[in-house]
Amino acid sequence: MLFNIGEKVGMTYLKNRLAVMSLVFLLAFSLLAGCSPPPQIMGIDNPALSAASVPDVTRQRIFIATTRRPSEEPGVLLGPARSLALLLASVDVTIPPNHVAGQLERPQQLPPDPRKDFTVTNPVTYATDADVITEIRRELAKRPRKDRKLLLFVHGFNNTSSDATLRLAQFVEDTGFKGVPILFTWASAAKPSRYVYDLNSTLVAREKIKEIADIMARSKPESADIFAHSMGTFLTMEGLLDLQQAGTLGTRGEIGLIMLAAPDIDLDVFRTQLRQLSPAIRKKMYVLVSKDDKALRLSSRIAGGVPRVGAANTDELEALGVTVIDLSKIEDSASGSHSKYAGSPEVVQLIGAGLNSGHNFDQDNTPAIQKILSTSPIQIFGNGVNLFN
Repeated sequence: MLFNIGEKVGMTYLKNRLAVMSLVFLLAFSLLAGCSPPPQIMGIDNPALSAASVPDVTRQRIFIATTRRPSEEPGVLLGPARSLALLLASVDVTIPPNHVAGQLERPQQLPPDPRKDFTVTNPVTYATDADVITEIRRELAKRPRKDRKLLLFVHGFNNTSSDATLRLAQFVEDTGFKGVPILFTWASAAKPSRYVYDLNSTLVAREKIKEIADIMARSKPESADIFAHSMGTFLTMEGLLDLQQAGTLGTRGEIGLIMLAAPDIDLDVFRTQLRQLSPAIRKKMYVLVSKDDKALRLSSRIAGGVPRVGAANTDELEALGVTVIDLSKIEDSASGSHSKYAGSPEVVQLIGAGLNSGHNFDQDNTPAIQKILSTSPIQIFGNGVNLFN
């Protein structure tokens, strides 16, 4: 009888402790996400002052591949529900003349004012792969041959389609990327409490990487770069493995950089993933890490204390055959410790210099990269002893 009473007390204590821990995590994630989410603005123009009427804005056309279902809600072109088919679209994003590098001047109420806010207009959907390929080729043809590049951007946890689109537009603007950006927006619930839903959504989306890679190859760019953030890095790595197993990874066009920013990946899983990729692909990988990443600290706790790649030791990652860009000492990020790749002016400048200089971040590379590294606390640790060779 005493044992039963003790067992009940222990179970009650355990349940209470788990409940408290869950509340703590939800509260922490909520604080990271902000008090109230800004409105979604996909396809919302200002009837009194349209984006097309403002002459001094910058315009970016972004192509979209998604495993989200369409939404009929104003401003929400794509919702959080999952689609088993890959949907294709494009939008035009305007960047206001008052834009500051590292900032995302997002409207806090509708309609947006294109003179001071980012806007997302002219949403177009495509019925077939051939339709979007035709449009991508048209955009590539507008550029000099050296700029006929594609950039595939894969967003992270807790993102709406507006979040991801605006962040990519800001990233392209601040890095000075001259090619054509493509956003892969998977079905994130965009709620801090839906971490497991988001993780499962990346697994649902994984097989579509092959279809996106096919679209990119058939668009015939000079080269293609890949940039993934947070949980999107897990999706990207799994997609690369699928391409590797299919025998098409790197065989249908030049792959430039594969950049993984703040990877929310179990370190042991990452080792296993890298082991299955060729040395040539691993040498193209650049992992952006930061020891002060608060979001990854929480993610590690949810995972039972298993370290995440984005907060791992640089020497351990370098030994796996990837180049590590350590942002731990960067303190000027407007988007917090988890998104320094976009929120820090010096980081986006460095990424831009790499994207535009032949796909290399070696410290003896271009004068632009040398200058940034000489005046910032960014550290690069490149391709050390490869444990898999």
